[in-house]
Amino acid sequence: MHHSEAMTGANAGKASGMATMEATAMSISEFCVRDVVCTTRTATIAKAAALMRHHHVGDVLVVDEAGDRRVPVGIVTDRDIVIEVVAAGVDPRLLKVGDLLQRPIVTVTEDKSYGDTIRLMTVNGVRRMPVVDRTGNLVGIISVDDMLRQLAVPLAALAELPDR
Repeated sequence: MHHSEAMTGANAGKASGMATMEATAMSISEFCVRDVVCTTRTATIAKAAALMRHHHVGDVLVVDEAGDRRVPVGIVTDRDIVIEVVAAGVDPRLLKVGDLLQRPIVTVTEDKSYGDTIRLMTVNGVRRMPVVDRTGNLVGIISVDDMLRQLAVPLAALAELPDR
């Protein structure tokens, strides 16, 4: 299961206090959501939407599976489904997830820092990014919303410091 929007509650608690203050020195693997909702390119859009509904998430990660390996190849969001399928009048039972993948996915390796990840997301204009190991195998996912929740507490504490 995945995602940021829905699954971050547990992660946000994990990454609070001093650990989050040190986020720039720690690897992104310390902060990513590891329980990712995934599907394959051959699944129907209807199946992807059912997964989103069941897991209360706004997207599914599309992966190529080989044995116990899951290599991210794309992300399909609820917005993609609404705009590209529902609004276009296409039957979601006939269209495959792979048909919606429009551009190559951008990933971040698990050893990168918080700052590296933010830069990579900004440069590529993405709000969520799969975290992979050196071989490209899925480790987790990180989103802007995850990062904001994780940094909110230490930033609020910092803001409460008296001026000197």
